[in-house]
Amino acid sequence: MVRPYTVTRGRTRPAAEHDIDPMSQVDAVERDRPDPRLDHARTALLELVRREPRPVAEVAADADMPLAVVRVLLADLAESGLVRLSGPPAPRGAHDPSLLREIADRLRDI
Repeated sequence: MVRPYTVTRGRTRPAAEHDIDPMSQVDAVERDRPDPRLDHARTALLELVRREPRPVAEVAADADMPLAVVRVLLADLAESGLVRLSGPPAPRGAHDPSLLREIADRLRDI
């Protein structure tokens, strides 16, 4: 077992330009050859996202790594041009008045 601070080289946050939300989508950018400088942890994350785009939280769960560590590693991969990060999907129905009325009615019934 390797300590998380060793994997992230002592960093606890991704670089400032990468605001990675747990629901941000991550997908791999196809390259001709893999980068030989990648360590085991970064290579494992890259293999997970190559299968299919997925949320950062799901990548962390599948990799069995703390979310904070995965965020730092994904930021490293994004800086290397190996993955693409996109913001979290827009919430569906967040401003739907009928949904809000239904929630309010059900709360009153409790």
